[in-house]
Amino acid sequence: MDMQDLGRRAKAASVVLARATTTQKNQALLAIADALDAHAEALLAENQIDLDAAHVNGLTDSLLDRMNLNGRLAGITDDVRKVAELPDPVGMQYDAKVLPNGLRAGRRRTPIGVIGVIYEARPNVTVDVIALTLKSGNAVILRGGKEILRSNIALVSVIRAALTAGGFDAIIPPDAILYIEDTDRRYIDEMLKLHAYIDMIIPRGGAALHKLCRENSTIPVITGGIGVCHAYIDDTANLDDALNIVFNGKTQRPSVCNTLDTVLIHEGMAAAFLPALVGRLGAAGVTFKAEPKAWAALGDLGAGAVQAAGEGDFDIEWMALILGVKLVSGMDEALDHIRAHGTGHSEVIVTATDAHADRFVNEVDASAVFVNASTRFNDGGQLGLGAEIAVSTQKLHARGPMGLEELTTYKWVVIGDGHVRE
Repeated sequence: MDMQDLGRRAKAASVVLARATTTQKNQALLAIADALDAHAEALLAENQIDLDAAHVNGLTDSLLDRMNLNGRLAGITDDVRKVAELPDPVGMQYDAKVLPNGLRAGRRRTPIGVIGVIYEARPNVTVDVIALTLKSGNAVILRGGKEILRSNIALVSVIRAALTAGGFDAIIPPDAILYIEDTDRRYIDEMLKLHAYIDMIIPRGGAALHKLCRENSTIPVITGGIGVCHAYIDDTANLDDALNIVFNGKTQRPSVCNTLDTVLIHEGMAAAFLPALVGRLGAAGVTFKAEPKAWAALGDLGAGAVQAAGEGDFDIEWMALILGVKLVSGMDEALDHIRAHGTGHSEVIVTATDAHADRFVNEVDASAVFVNASTRFNDGGQLGLGAEIAVSTQKLHARGPMGLEELTTYKWVVIGDGHVRE
C-alpha cells in the first residue's frame, strides 16, 4: 500500500467535498442510513464472524462488548439520520464587526481538511466518523483494529456503494472515505507521518495507542477517550440519588470510557451509604477495591466482593464491573484525589448544596463535570451533538465530545472598499 498516494487522494477529495451544499450532504447521509438498514442482516453476519474469532482468541468481555453490533446497529443508523438533521457548521459566520476604518471583519467556519482516525475494537466508530466527517466537509482515512476488520470493511463497502448508487460521487468522491485494510502495524507509523496530507489525527483506543500517536505523529493529535472517572458523594447528598447515579455510572455499560471507576464518599456518609452501595452494586456483580479507611468501615459487608485496594488500583480504567471505594474527609481531599488520579474525562459530585457544587465545577479539571447526574451523559448523542468522533480530554481546539463544530476550523474574512493600511 502506497500511503503517500493514499494521502494525496484524500487531500484531493477533500477539496471537492468542501464544495458540497448542506442539502447534498444531508441527502447523502440519508442514503447511507437507508443502505445500512437494507444491509443490516449481512452486516451483522460479518460482525458475528469477527465476534466468533474474538471468542476463540480469548479477547476480554469488555472488548467483545465494544465489538458487538447486535442490538446496536439500528441505533447507529439512527445517529446518521440525526447528524443529517443537525445544523451544518460549514460557512457559518460569527463575531462579525465593522472596524473604525470601515473594514467588515468576521470569522467563517470551514472544514479542517483530512482527518485520520486510528481506532481499535468499535465498529460503530466507522459509521459515526464517516457521518460526522461527511457532514462537516472533511475527507477521512480510517484504520481500524484487526479484531473487527470484517465488520469495518463491510460497513465501508455498504456506505460507499450507497453514495455511488445515489449519484453522489461528483460531490463526495470515493476517495473522501478511505479505509486501510492491511493490518500491518507499519501503516500506522506511515500514516502518522503524512503531515503533507492529513490535518488531524484522532486515536480511539487504549493508553498504548494514544502514547504511540503522541510520540510518533508529525500531525496534530487529539487524544481522549481514556476515563478514570470519579463520583464524589458529598455530606449533603441525597443518598437515593447518589446510589442511583453510582449504579448507573458503573453498571449500565461498564466497558466504555464514561463509566465510573471510583466513588469518593464523605466520611460522614459512610455508615448510611456503604451498606446500600455494596448491597445494590454487589447484587449486580460489581466487586469493590477499598482503600484502608473504606475497608475498615465495610467490615464483613459484601464478603468476597470487597477487596483491599492495591498499589495503582486507583489509576486503572477498569472497563469492567470493578469499582474503587475511598472515604474522604471532605471536598479538599476529594479534589486532591481527582487531581492525582483523574484523566480529565468525566467527574460528578452528588450534593444538595449549591456552593459545594459550584466549587467542584470550578476546581475539577475535566472535559465534562456533572452535578447530580451520571457520568454516562458525557457522550455526543446524549449532549445533542447527534454523534461524536471522540471525547477529547485535551484543552486546545476541542474538549469533551467532538461533534460537527469541533471538526471545523475558521478563517477570518475581511471585506473592504479599496482599503490600504497606512
